Amino acid sequence: MRRRELLGATGTAGLALLLPQLAWLGEGEEPAEIAPLKKSRQEWRELLEPARYRVLFEEDTEPAGTSALLKEKRDGLYVCAACFLPLFESDKKYESGTGWPSFWDALPGRTGSKVDHKLGYGRREYHCVRCGGHQGHVFPDGPRPTGMRWCNNGLALLFVPEGEKLPPLRS
Repeated sequence: MRRRELLGATGTAGLALLLPQLAWLGEGEEPAEIAPLKKSRQEWRELLEPARYRVLFEEDTEPAGTSALLKEKRDGLYVCAACFLPLFESDKKYESGTGWPSFWDALPGRTGSKVDHKLGYGRREYHCVRCGGHQGHVFPDGPRPTGMRWCNNGLALLFVPEGEKLPPLRS
């Protein structure tokens, strides 16, 4: 086999392996039945601490390894830090080694997504369907059964331990 043929075959084989991994980028969740919460950026700025506001509404990312939620092991729910909509159950959380709270699945109909190209390649960004607050990105390298890793900014979530009352949804 000549060099050009070898390179062509290698590229084709690599693409064949990569395509199934990229297919999830175009997948969206089922349409949500949750009514959107309409607030101006100024209203959110007044309600949230500056770092939370930057993560949730300017799509900032907190530094890896800084979230107190990384060590959270209790049973409970993780809710959007802006509007308090429950997004994740604690039994879906796992240690990904990335430095951000990670989950292998979200509550159905609670997140929406779009493809973001800020780093020069496509990543699936997800947000709270109620307030639009940026949560993080989802990647196809998580554990079974979904194989997905919902990599969340800790500042975008609040933890509510099992048995404690959920905060009322913001209006």
